[in-house]
Amino acid sequence: MQYTFELVGISPVLSFFNQQQELQEKQADSGVEYLANHQCHLDTFVSSVEMVSNYRTWDLDQVVDTVIKFWVNNEDSINYWKDRLRDAGKDNLLIARVADIGSLKNTFESLFQD
Repeated sequence: MQYTFELVGISPVLSFFNQQQELQEKQADSGVEYLANHQCHLDTFVSSVEMVSNYRTWDLDQVVDTVIKFWVNNEDSINYWKDRLRDAGKDNLLIARVADIGSLKNTFESLFQD
C-alpha cells in the first residue's frame, strides 16, 4: 500500500475538533486521517502518525517513511506553513493529511458524486 502526507492548512483548535467529529460521523473508516499540531516539527507529526497507525491496518514503517520523505523534499512548503502557524497565534493548529492513496482517491471522487 502507498501513502501520502501533506501539510494542508491552519485551523483554530475548536474548528478542527468540530471538523473531526463531523468526519467521524460521515466516514467511519475512510483511510484518510487529519492530524493537528501546535508545532511544525517532523517529530510531532511522526508521533501523531504512530498514534493513528495503532488503530489502522497501515504499515507504520511505510507511513513514517512517507512523512520523512515529505519533510526532506519540501523545505519551502514546511517553512511556509511554519510561518503561517506562527502568524496565526497560539490558539491555532497546523493541519496535515495522511492517507493511503487509494482511499484518498476514493474520497476525492466521492466529492464529484455528491
